[in-house]
Amino acid sequence: MNVIRPIVGPSMPKLASVRPAGRLSVKVTWSKGPRARRTETIDLSPLVGSFKFYTPLRNNSSLFKTVHLIEGGRAIAWGDDDAIDMAATSVERLAEEALTSEDFKQFLARAELTQQAAAAMLGYSRRQIAHYIAGDKPIPRVFALACRALAMRRGSQVGWVKRSADPTRSR
Repeated sequence: MNVIRPIVGPSMPKLASVRPAGRLSVKVTWSKGPRARRTETIDLSPLVGSFKFYTPLRNNSSLFKTVHLIEGGRAIAWGDDDAIDMAATSVERLAEEALTSEDFKQFLARAELTQQAAAAMLGYSRRQIAHYIAGDKPIPRVFALACRALAMRRGSQVGWVKRSADPTRSR
């Protein structure tokens, strides 16, 4: 007789709250999972802009503002009928692909890169790197992914961004 055993892995993410935070962005607080007790703003445009399913959100800011939790925080949805939804795992993936100015500073320090070296390696101007470090300009997702790839290419001694030990840190 075969015995079915549960697969043990990282806990599934769960949201405690969600609210709109600008065009195609939401502010979420995590209640469970690797990001538990963090509050952060997440740009949903990579998903909303990629799938036909989300077209109504791209064209209707009033509809986007109806964002709310469903499934006990395991997903978010829009509208009265919850016809448009997004799993918390998808929101979490977008959060992991983001990079704040503080995260970028940590990455540069751990990788022992100067602004000039980072600019050369990532194909950006030193001035643009300075804007990202200062927080003057938002860091594009493609730039964050390039930093992650650079960290992986340079080896495990660099690692990726070490998140703050303070779980209440707002991002």
